[in-house]
Amino acid sequence: MGGNLTAGGATFRVWAPNADAVYINGDFNNWTNSDDSLLVPLGSGHWAGFVPNVQDRQQYLFYVHGKGSAGPKRDPYARELESPYPGKCIIRDISFPWHETGYQTPDFSNFVIYQLHVGVFYAPRSAQQIKGTFLDVAAKIPYLKDLGITVLQLLPVQEYDTPFSMGYNSVDYFSPEMDFGVTDGDLQAYLDAVNALLAAKGLEAYQFNDLRGEMNQLKALVDLCHCYGLGIIFDQVYNHAGSHDFDDGSMYFMDRQVPGNPWNSLYFNDKGDAGGMVFDYSKPEVRDFFINNAKFFLDEYRVDGFRYDEVSTIDHLGSPDGWMFCQTLTSTIKYFYPSKLNHAEYWPFQALTVAEPSAGIGFNTTLSDSLRSALRAAIGGASWPGGGPLPMTVLGQSLWPPGFSEEWNFVQGPENQDLLYVDHTGNDRQPRMPALSDPSNSRSWYATSRSRVSTGVTLTSPGIPMFFMGQEFLEDKYWSDNFQQYPGLFIYWDGISLQKQMSDFLRFTRELIALRWQYPALRGAGFSVIYSNDQDRVLAYQRWLPGEGGNVVIVISLSNDNLYNYRIGFPIGGHWKEAFNSDVYENWVNPNVTGNGGSVYADNLPMHGLAYSVSLTLPANSISIFGQ
Repeated sequence: MGGNLTAGGATFRVWAPNADAVYINGDFNNWTNSDDSLLVPLGSGHWAGFVPNVQDRQQYLFYVHGKGSAGPKRDPYARELESPYPGKCIIRDISFPWHETGYQTPDFSNFVIYQLHVGVFYAPRSAQQIKGTFLDVAAKIPYLKDLGITVLQLLPVQEYDTPFSMGYNSVDYFSPEMDFGVTDGDLQAYLDAVNALLAAKGLEAYQFNDLRGEMNQLKALVDLCHCYGLGIIFDQVYNHAGSHDFDDGSMYFMDRQVPGNPWNSLYFNDKGDAGGMVFDYSKPEVRDFFINNAKFFLDEYRVDGFRYDEVSTIDHLGSPDGWMFCQTLTSTIKYFYPSKLNHAEYWPFQALTVAEPSAGIGFNTTLSDSLRSALRAAIGGASWPGGGPLPMTVLGQSLWPPGFSEEWNFVQGPENQDLLYVDHTGNDRQPRMPALSDPSNSRSWYATSRSRVSTGVTLTSPGIPMFFMGQEFLEDKYWSDNFQQYPGLFIYWDGISLQKQMSDFLRFTRELIALRWQYPALRGAGFSVIYSNDQDRVLAYQRWLPGEGGNVVIVISLSNDNLYNYRIGFPIGGHWKEAFNSDVYENWVNPNVTGNGGSVYADNLPMHGLAYSVSLTLPANSISIFGQ
């Protein structure tokens, strides 16, 4: 489908079943409609043709004669678009100088996801460019690798029709967002920077032409991630398109049929969501469009999988065909790319999302709100004056939601792009964890210590942990890429060097992620809540590798006071190492640290259903981890 370079020219194919005629116009034929540019009807609503002597980076559009109007239409399969939007389509040579390093997508149990928006994550913020680009993200790859995360999750990067966006209003599904690209005039400095990253790994440099255009720059970001041992997944919006009026050249009324009632848009049904239009999954061509889109990014961009936005919208507003589409999509991806992640956002959160298509819809993982809601309730409750009880029992129950057979079947974390977006309202907008922990001062001991508990639970409980950009160093602001209206809502990278609380928190996050690799039980399938006490604000749970052991005990305290001689059941007797104590990271190295001196002893005193127990010292607002 679409425009594709081939030997001696290019083929063009488009689905326009109600059109009377379709032409291909471009730089290669002086943008004229003629017998030579008329595409041939193939049946089933498809039109196709071959044009000789088409060259890489030439521009083109389809020209559709329909029953309602006639005019140009962008190729829904266009790999790249002309700037500014909406521009012409650009035909592209798909070759790219990939570095064959042998990188493989990690096992899902080894995923630690870092979610970011390309335009906000990191940018020079000069007068000429205030938004981040794909190559700006690439500049932070060594930092992300050192942090210990294993997979980047980019918010949607497909072309959208507005000057700023979260990304969930895509209109052109195969084309990267042109605002995330670097123009030829600014490219040399970026080329030098990314080649320095390659040189540090002893890899061959890119040439200038290799990085021209947002398509190749996004490929370079994927390539560089893999060179540094990081995976990368894209956020796909298959539930709706657009959020404003579609422009005349879009896929809306692609074959220029007569608008009317009943609904007769080619790609969409008669329902809307989030200001956009929901797709018509009853049509095989629409289902194929998205399956081809997923395969396209897996093949041509070598991504490691996808996060699919609001799959519940596909099911509910695409009924009765949305469920079947999801089954077809996941079955296809699993067959051709079994190691790649299919991650669904589905509300209400349920295990059927990850059940095989015989019963469910076959995704590998789904986004969980269980831990997020319970953790926010506990942390938010702790910020109230006094030392009243907190829902620690509910928090323990949330750590492994019922119905899930694998510990990696769900993705969890206390922050995400929706909760923290500045323009959201009501319960859809919630504060970042430092501000939730202490609304009066997001840099106080209360804020930093409780935020450490939040991150600690995320990294030690079952599920794939997910960070939102800046969470690792105590970012406390909402976010937006509308920098004209909200000029201060960029990620505060300078704070790492200016605020000790932020640099200490970054050290805490980095070293706790590293602990996941030192203790495989923290990524294993063994899990049990040992003890919870709402009044004392204490929760303890165990992780292990079934059949192997490697036991780890995690103890959380949200008490504002240190707790001494606090006895908790342990699964095995003898010496245990105090592998981690979050209190040491307060004003690193905390001269007044409270803890257990590096080790504890489990004696033969049964407690909490276990044969042994330990008398512990629990620092206030802390996470303590004990391993064998």
